[in-house]
Amino acid sequence: MFVIKNYVTTGGTVACALAIGYLMQNGWPAQSDDAQVQSDVIANQSSVIAGLQDVVLTSSTPALDTPRGAQPTQRTLQPSRSTPSDPSKCALSARAHAVPGASARLTVKAPCHSNERIEVHHSGLKVTQKTDKNGRLDLTIPALSEYAIFLISVDDQTGTVATTHIPDMADFTRIALQWQGNTDLQIHALEFGASYGGTGHVSANTDTGGAGNVVHLGQSGFGDAQNIEVYSFPVSQTDQTGSIELTIEAEVNDANCGHDLALQSLELRGDRRLRSRDLTLTMPGCAQTGEFLVLNNLLQDLTIAAN
Repeated sequence: MFVIKNYVTTGGTVACALAIGYLMQNGWPAQSDDAQVQSDVIANQSSVIAGLQDVVLTSSTPALDTPRGAQPTQRTLQPSRSTPSDPSKCALSARAHAVPGASARLTVKAPCHSNERIEVHHSGLKVTQKTDKNGRLDLTIPALSEYAIFLISVDDQTGTVATTHIPDMADFTRIALQWQGNTDLQIHALEFGASYGGTGHVSANTDTGGAGNVVHLGQSGFGDAQNIEVYSFPVSQTDQTGSIELTIEAEVNDANCGHDLALQSLELRGDRRLRSRDLTLTMPGCAQTGEFLVLNNLLQDLTIAAN
């Protein structure tokens, strides 16, 4: 039913370092000599992230005096179709701060991008959202790294960055699944022998619950939207020992029937190393539209030891 294409092991900070390398190549503010050496090392790593071709960064560190005649290195915000006469009013900005559950609350202000598509990148995750009528986005997203970096881009290829520290990151085991398009994928966790519909059955769409929780993020209305589901289990708060069975349910619909669906899982388990797997799921023919596939072997079960 599915084929594992490859298995990649990555450190939790690798994606962040590559993203910083990309941004440095496109214009950090001036730095001291020691900071510049460190920046040059990171900048040698390449990372291509769609939609972040023009990023404007701000810093609380004063820039050094610019030599006479030197050309400025910081890029400027590209005007969008709704740009007013004063370009400064279109500045794209974002802030992030930690919230309980090893998550971050992300606040984005894009005054010239009301009711528009926006992409959020974090440690390999990518999710599509939509700004409100004022060009704002408030989003709470489960973090995949203690020092979390969020890259935000809009359709005119401008972008910005927000960072925060997640102090309770080590308290959670986390499994994320991401995919693109109009497909309904669901993570179901059966904690410590729970049965479907009973206590300990955890999903984003169930009335039952357990120690963990599932968060679904994505924006309907975009045919190529990036979607994610994230299951989190509070390993530091449990007194139980056992396993958690993880299954994936996939709805067959007119958009995916008879096609191959590309998926990616990102897993943060007991050793705190972020691992990703690329997978291909072959969907049934359109005669089975409306039915659900239950995939029991797509994700490895979690093993939990009491503290």
